Amino acid sequence: MAFKPWCRGLEQSRRFRDTRPSIPPDKSTSAIVPTDYRKPTTGLLSYFPDSWVPYAELTRLDKPAGTYYLFFPCLFSTLMAASYTHAPPLAVLETSMLFLTGAFIMRGAGCTINDLWDKNLDPFVARTRLRPIARRAITPFKALTFTGFQLLSGLLLLLQFPTSCLFYGIPSLFLVATYPLAKRVTHYPQFVLGLAFSWGAFMGFPALGVDLLSDSTAVKAVMALYSSCISWTVLYDMIYAHMDIKDDVKVGIKSMALRHAADTKAVLSGLAVVQTGLLVTAGWMISASPVFLISTTASTVATLGLMIWKVKLQEVSNCWWWFKYGAWFTGGGISLGLLAEYGTQGSHKEAVIQTPPSALKELVLGYRTGTWPAALTTWSVSSKKT
Repeated sequence: MAFKPWCRGLEQSRRFRDTRPSIPPDKSTSAIVPTDYRKPTTGLLSYFPDSWVPYAELTRLDKPAGTYYLFFPCLFSTLMAASYTHAPPLAVLETSMLFLTGAFIMRGAGCTINDLWDKNLDPFVARTRLRPIARRAITPFKALTFTGFQLLSGLLLLLQFPTSCLFYGIPSLFLVATYPLAKRVTHYPQFVLGLAFSWGAFMGFPALGVDLLSDSTAVKAVMALYSSCISWTVLYDMIYAHMDIKDDVKVGIKSMALRHAADTKAVLSGLAVVQTGLLVTAGWMISASPVFLISTTASTVATLGLMIWKVKLQEVSNCWWWFKYGAWFTGGGISLGLLAEYGTQGSHKEAVIQTPPSALKELVLGYRTGTWPAALTTWSVSSKKT
């Protein structure tokens, strides 16, 4: 009698094992290595040597949408910081180009890490079965070595920024490495991806010389921007997850697309509202003008609203189309709003701040009395002295 509870527990354990997805161990996946792979005959990868193609595919070189999604939070932060600090255009352009290069490198590293985690799952998913590690074109050891080179390249690029950026940038590696694990243990891995992909929102301000530890206004703006970008990431990745929803059930991968399959568009709408509200809050924190507040709000609401309305969640190709071009629709609209803010408010504030109060007063008085040429000369001399 004493053994009956133990026996019942053993039987329940066996039943649980029977309900789990049946995934062969690593050594048995060789039996399902696809034989229908063909090297690309069109596009960028068609020009690569055969030995390079698997590594280019591993970094998703032929699918740059992920790079854009990683870059846009960096660009948002840079343009917002540019308006806040009145940074010169050349510095803003240089910083943005460095961030674009970094997004390309780190997105590739993230894809490699993801494929290493999923090497025993990808062969069973229609969309990922032909990935380099899944089809055994690259061994896990070579992929791991390649990851080391990618991370080293990212570090060398990070060193081109002010030293403070090093301390803000390195913690993001933990999130990049753990996202693939999150989708095994929670139905909300999109939030973990959001934490990683939105990290660039922290980087633009220190990249342009703002000390976030001593500037409370900048910190509030950055936190609002970061939270807004997280909402955006969760939104677009939830659409992306619908492409694999059937295969994810088979292999035991969790996602918000599965958790909220019946009310996905309602969740997407809520995320869009949160994203827009937090973006406006970030602009308000830095005293942004109506140019930013109106243009950014209008473009975000219009592009996200259109995507949520039009996307067909049951069609893989349609989900991919909106994921692919949504980066430019929404990210581009927000960037243009920030750029307009920088071009109008930023340069105006700089002129006012650098103009001596007495000279400015004389300039205005001269304009009103018709003696502005002399007043302008006085203003120019006073400005040079400062």
